[in-house]
Amino acid sequence: MLPTDEAITLEGFRLILGRQLPDGKALKIALTAFYGIGRHTAERVMARYSIHNTIKVGELTQAQITCLTSFLSSPATSPRPILPGKTNLEHIRPNDPLADLKIETELRKAMLDNIAHHRAVGSYVGRRHAMALPVRGQHTRNNAQTAKKLNRIERKR
Repeated sequence: MLPTDEAITLEGFRLILGRQLPDGKALKIALTAFYGIGRHTAERVMARYSIHNTIKVGELTQAQITCLTSFLSSPATSPRPILPGKTNLEHIRPNDPLADLKIETELRKAMLDNIAHHRAVGSYVGRRHAMALPVRGQHTRNNAQTAKKLNRIERKR
């Protein structure tokens, strides 16, 4: 007999924006489950909200989870934390790398738009994408199977 949805529990997991992050995993590794966030970006996000580098997902407080959720839902409009003794205007830097961060569907849409632009312009890269060939100078004699799978414009994700 299959378990029903009510019987499935999330013991040992934290749910952040629909992703189940294991409690025992380091936060900087767990954040890489989101498309567009690597280790370096995860460390920057943690530093922005004063979260220790070695914290596990299960050790997060509710306030930290709220900060991470608000940031990951919309990185461009998320509020920056105010440090003691400073105003919010002192934290804004003109070259803040996290201000222009795109993740999940925004990043996927931007990538597909870029590919469509290359194809419309008729550039070399666009023609390679249209023919489902490697785009970045790889050899095609033997190992082009992965590129033929990935360089199709009709991606499912």
